[in-house]
Amino acid sequence: MTPADPLPPTKATPQDRVRRHLTVRGAVQGVGFRPFVYTLAEEHGLTGWVTNDADGVRTEVEGPAAAVDAFTEAIGTRAPPLAVVESVEPRAVPVLNDGSGFTIRPSASSGTGRTLIPPDTATCDACLAELADPADRRHRHPFITCTHCGPRFTVVTGLPYDRPRTTMAGFPMCPDCAREYADPADRRFHAQPIACPACGPRLTLRRGQDDPGVLHGDEALAEARRLLAGGAVVAVKGIGGYHLACDAGDPTAVRTLRKRKNRGGKPFAVLADSLETVHRLAEVDEAERDLLTGPRKPVVLLRRRTSSADIAPGVAPGSPDLGVMLPYTPLHRLLLGLPGDPPGPPVLVMTSGNRSGAPIVTDDAEALARLDGLADAWLQHDRPIHVPCDDSVVRICAGAELPVRRSRGYAPLPLALPLPVLPALAVGGDLKNTFCAADDRYAWLSAHVGDMDDLATLTAFAKATAHLTDLTTVTPRLLVADRHPGYRSTQWARRTAEARGVPLRQVQHHHAHVASTMAEHGLDGTAPVIGIAFDGTGYGDDGAVWGGEILIADYDGFERFAHLRYVPLPGGDAAVRNPYRMALSHLRAAGVPWSDGLPCAAIAPPGERRLLERQLERGLNCVPTSSMGRLFDAVSSLAGVCHRVEYEAEAAMRLENAALGAPDDVADDGRGRAYGFILEAEPGAEPGAEPGGPELPLTADPSPVLAAAAADVLAGAPAGAVARRFHRAVTGLVRDVCAAARGRTGIATVALTGGVFCNALLTEGCSAGLEEDGFTVLRHRKVPPNDGGLALGQLMVAARTKE
Repeated sequence: MTPADPLPPTKATPQDRVRRHLTVRGAVQGVGFRPFVYTLAEEHGLTGWVTNDADGVRTEVEGPAAAVDAFTEAIGTRAPPLAVVESVEPRAVPVLNDGSGFTIRPSASSGTGRTLIPPDTATCDACLAELADPADRRHRHPFITCTHCGPRFTVVTGLPYDRPRTTMAGFPMCPDCAREYADPADRRFHAQPIACPACGPRLTLRRGQDDPGVLHGDEALAEARRLLAGGAVVAVKGIGGYHLACDAGDPTAVRTLRKRKNRGGKPFAVLADSLETVHRLAEVDEAERDLLTGPRKPVVLLRRRTSSADIAPGVAPGSPDLGVMLPYTPLHRLLLGLPGDPPGPPVLVMTSGNRSGAPIVTDDAEALARLDGLADAWLQHDRPIHVPCDDSVVRICAGAELPVRRSRGYAPLPLALPLPVLPALAVGGDLKNTFCAADDRYAWLSAHVGDMDDLATLTAFAKATAHLTDLTTVTPRLLVADRHPGYRSTQWARRTAEARGVPLRQVQHHHAHVASTMAEHGLDGTAPVIGIAFDGTGYGDDGAVWGGEILIADYDGFERFAHLRYVPLPGGDAAVRNPYRMALSHLRAAGVPWSDGLPCAAIAPPGERRLLERQLERGLNCVPTSSMGRLFDAVSSLAGVCHRVEYEAEAAMRLENAALGAPDDVADDGRGRAYGFILEAEPGAEPGAEPGGPELPLTADPSPVLAAAAADVLAGAPAGAVARRFHRAVTGLVRDVCAAARGRTGIATVALTGGVFCNALLTEGCSAGLEEDGFTVLRHRKVPPNDGGLALGQLMVAARTKE
């Protein structure tokens, strides 16, 4: 919270009567802030009023000067749990001496500023206790909520945040709910989503669009539990969209869901009924427990135990990690069962309700049509979802939270910016898309949108940008996009900029990644950083596919200090889908023969090997790439871990998993690492910006790494040992190139960014090694290192203003 503005000097004594107007800005609507102000005023014996408007919360209080001062101090320091108070602006106003008590006024639509809507929040303990209490009138009510929990972002249709501007507008309050809503002493005082069994919303269960036997209420819930226990797949409508659920312990049910959704081998997330069950599934440390049980309740990636009867092998095949969450809605809690309910599965698979590549489904009629063939039944309710919001995914890396997908529970809370920006909209990238609206010193990252390769995703993207800019009252004077000419997000931004008559600025992909890291750490850009930007694909300034980049960067620009040596990307997407093609390309570039004893060579059909050799010789459809992600793919296939992928980054993830299964000492040959890159000046490189030292950019040649790895494979080394040694080699490269950059520039701050740094083993190794070398290390803790954080960096590069 920013300090309260100083009040004008006054000669009033603590006993004198004064009146003060306060404007409170931040996430202060939908969190019980007006009831809190009411109670606070009553506590201090003050008269006045409080209201919501477009600026936030406004209040006037009158009473003894000492009491008004105490009220002013407490309004920011004792705020409700879900509130985020950004500022309190007080000013003296004339005393009225009206003696009319303290009132909550209806919301006003006036105001020149903006308020912040809180994210959807997991059901609080008080509501869970009522849910399980047979004596409570909300016993077993699937939509129990109060001012401290429940849906917010996904139900808000406009500001100020009041029931008529939410998707609860169609549910008139019953007399009991209306009495609670109006009672300042009640926990549901002005709780906008307030409801009970008498006034809705209501559950239904059906088996298809034309099902004549639709069930309602408790019967619908009981049948859904019976179906899940019997091995069925049920589409369950949640807060921000539909999930597809099945019994995680039933191999047949898991296999059926995987086949229907065309999921390949990609791991499923699971919903566990209790923390005790989670401990049976995985190892949980204190930081992970806090994430699991906190108000956000994201999916947390945990190191799984070797086996558990609660989890079928097909839930997360080949992965040492398991994505786990605890119930965050009352409906989840009821699906898993309350004390006394018939036994049911203690763990459910909970995966996004969509077809592969499409956005999560939110509309009921759409769910029946688009999830037909995937689900056996639909557990629905009649509270509309205004904006989709997928589950967030996080992990703990080196003791700190690392976001993998920032969505439910986090969006749309703003990020404070180190520098002011123009009102702008940055549209991110095409994979793991999120966009970012910003103005002045705040940025609002959207919830996860998805991959922009589907018309429905583009439609959802357009609707979501309109919703977020409306809520934040950001009218973009600038649009920002990636430089890739083929990105659908960039094409949308170009069309929109032309239609609105505003400029479009494009930002290089890896520069945006580095700027994103700088922004979340509050760097003002006056000092550059060494940016290690490792990912799979990014459009380079020379038209090549970049992805193994070491940049000297600030917000104004970047110099390419070093990069992974270019190799051909044979067939473009074909090489991404088939890592053995990338392995053969890297081996050829390294001068290593394609021996039949190498798994990557053995897996390639003879005819394809001959064609691939001619393709590489002639350079046909072979864009050069410096991608570190593609090098991980190549080594994964070379080591025999993964030759074909069914989902993004599968080969790299499986390589990390193999490395985690090997003892650390296999990576050490007495020199600290068994494999090593060659760092040298690129042939024909231009002199660097600073005199002295090698020409820039430097290239990191992986030939010795590939040759050593191939020799190990041919000698019978386990895949885990090769994987571990490769990770150590990449860590060593990062340390070496950062030392070279510091020697040349004096810079001692390093930013680790890009999707490759979702790899916890690599991130932990690089962080520890660089800190040992005396560097300050910046790594992502608020936004994802992958393209889910790209829009924040785009914004900081393109939209900054002079203070």
